[in-house]
Amino acid sequence: MNRTDGHARDGERGYPLAARMAGRLAFGLRAPRRRILGSEFAGEVAAAGAGATRFAIGDRVFGTTGLAFGCHAEFVCIRETGRVAHIPEGLTYEEAAPICDGALSAISCLQPAGLGGGKTILIYGASGAIGSAAVQLAARHFGAEVTAVCATKSLELMKKLGAHNVLDYTKEDFTQNGEQYSVVFDAVGKHSFSKSRDSIKPGGCFLFVDGFGNVPRSVWTRWVGDKRVVAPAFTMYNQKGVYFLAQLVKAGEYKPVIDRVYPMTEVVEAARYVDTQQKTGNVVLAVA
Repeated sequence: MNRTDGHARDGERGYPLAARMAGRLAFGLRAPRRRILGSEFAGEVAAAGAGATRFAIGDRVFGTTGLAFGCHAEFVCIRETGRVAHIPEGLTYEEAAPICDGALSAISCLQPAGLGGGKTILIYGASGAIGSAAVQLAARHFGAEVTAVCATKSLELMKKLGAHNVLDYTKEDFTQNGEQYSVVFDAVGKHSFSKSRDSIKPGGCFLFVDGFGNVPRSVWTRWVGDKRVVAPAFTMYNQKGVYFLAQLVKAGEYKPVIDRVYPMTEVVEAARYVDTQQKTGNVVLAVA
């Protein structure tokens, strides 16, 4: 369960008018267009079409349905060419279900940033689903030096995930400490390019996951100034991307962080907890 479920259910409540209108158009004008929410899954193949060749009955699989939702259920129907892959050995269903949650968004943001050895990145909101994935991918896969910004309770976790430096946002404002980074990544949609500009090195960039205001900035900063706003490249939102994540898990470069596992009978409690925006990593629903 993630923030997208909340957006679909509540219509971007609390967001600016433009965001609320866009959310309603995407998710339903008066009520959620998709009555069964949930966009990530893991389980056993119960049935396969006559022409299916990549997966067979009994295979353990994971994946995502994206904005088609439908995963908060006992059964999910997906094309074999869809965003689905075999579960890496050694993972339970609960561990595999959130592999795509956060990581697909993180990799889509990080890839266009030109990360690599010698580059530095600050990840704001590092303890969320996207942020915790980004910390691991930036450090272990791209080889960048990572500074993770999070709450006090998550500082040690960030170090375990590969962060080289950690900042407690309740005690320090990274925009005021004089440090600069090749990349600043707002992984929770609570910061902005204008606030972060002085913390970005010349030739560096600002990455974002939310915020209508950042979209036009990603256009004009290509031509104005020496610091860019880079929009996510959604080229990994396909089966290739899911297979890629499976390979990262096998290589030990990524493993989703799980905060809590709720039985499906406690879906309301799970939703309330996710809505607090205080979760660390992912919240999983288990179907008995």
